[in-house]
Amino acid sequence: MSTDIAPRPDPAPAVGGSAPGPNRGRLARMAGRAPARPTPAAAAHNVSAATAALLALVGIGAALHEPVLIPPLAASAALVHCAPALPLAQPRSVVVGHLLGTAAGYLVALVADGSAWAAALAAGATLALTTLARTPHSPACATAVVIVLQEPAPARFVPLLFGSTVLLVLTAYAASRVRRAAPRYPAYWW
Repeated sequence: MSTDIAPRPDPAPAVGGSAPGPNRGRLARMAGRAPARPTPAAAAHNVSAATAALLALVGIGAALHEPVLIPPLAASAALVHCAPALPLAQPRSVVVGHLLGTAAGYLVALVADGSAWAAALAAGATLALTTLARTPHSPACATAVVIVLQEPAPARFVPLLFGSTVLLVLTAYAASRVRRAAPRYPAYWW
């Protein structure tokens, strides 16, 4: 019997002399695809920069007596600070993605009740819009969900969200210039 693939050599026995199971080789290959562990300095820098940006959003919200920090913005901060080279983290995707999510959320909220079904539809619509606009940003789908379920007043929410996304982009830009070994953010602006 012939095969289209070359046979794989049997994996080496595990420590202790027991032979590995049939999926052991597959698991080892999958584990090897994880990103490299950041250095302690890089991890501390990324986490402290993201945390500082989120604390700034909380401070702005406290000054305005308005909740500015919403969960999707925390996810955006994690992307721009800890994965700055990803297309999902680029300024175009962060700012425009959240604005598209906002539009989808308010449009779905207009025609449907504030149910989880409508929120799921708004998230799907956001995913479609961001894909078509070449602005992939998964936290924007969560923004649409927040809008459908919470129904914030657009006149207050949209400017705060826009300003928050710009702040996240600017803090990531600044943080990437503070630490010499940090990857430069953004990879592209538009």
